[in-house]
Amino acid sequence: MRQNPERRTALTDAAITVLALEGARGLTYRAVDVEADVPAGTTSNYFRNRDQLLGEVGVRVHERLSAPADVMANPRAESPSRDRVGVLLGELMGRLTAHREPYLALLELRLEATRRPDLSAELTRTIRESIDMSVDWHVAAGMPGGRAEVLLMYLALTGLTVERLTLPEVLADVTDEEVIRIIVDRVLPS
Repeated sequence: MRQNPERRTALTDAAITVLALEGARGLTYRAVDVEADVPAGTTSNYFRNRDQLLGEVGVRVHERLSAPADVMANPRAESPSRDRVGVLLGELMGRLTAHREPYLALLELRLEATRRPDLSAELTRTIRESIDMSVDWHVAAGMPGGRAEVLLMYLALTGLTVERLTLPEVLADVTDEEVIRIIVDRVLPS
């Protein structure tokens, strides 16, 4: 197996694009090679099988969707408040809708995980870690609410994201800001 980390990341990013555009059935080593603009056979030199590629795509998707490092590194950078939570959720929604491919790839991975127990276990672990990290950050930042509230906001934002990226006309009469305000108002204590 090849060990060039930059190339591995580029191949994983190319796999995200292929998943988002073609779905899981379209994710082949050849399709990734073409998307990454590398010689044929390159992807197979980095990933021993499709399951490994899918698992690493799951980790990479979460890296790409995470808040900026400076925000994560300093949870107390700004005063904790319900308004601040709304701003952070709005920024996340902005990242998800501006850069659709990672989240669409994640949806494809979730569907594929229903048929692949190993991928299901790996994706479950990755998503649990992401939720736990969000809860830990929220608490460290002194934001209102705790684990249950973060979980509810995660679930609500997940639903909003699915609608915006797959069937945007379903919620055409309401903005993301309006929905996020409703979420924050209903979930977080005043």
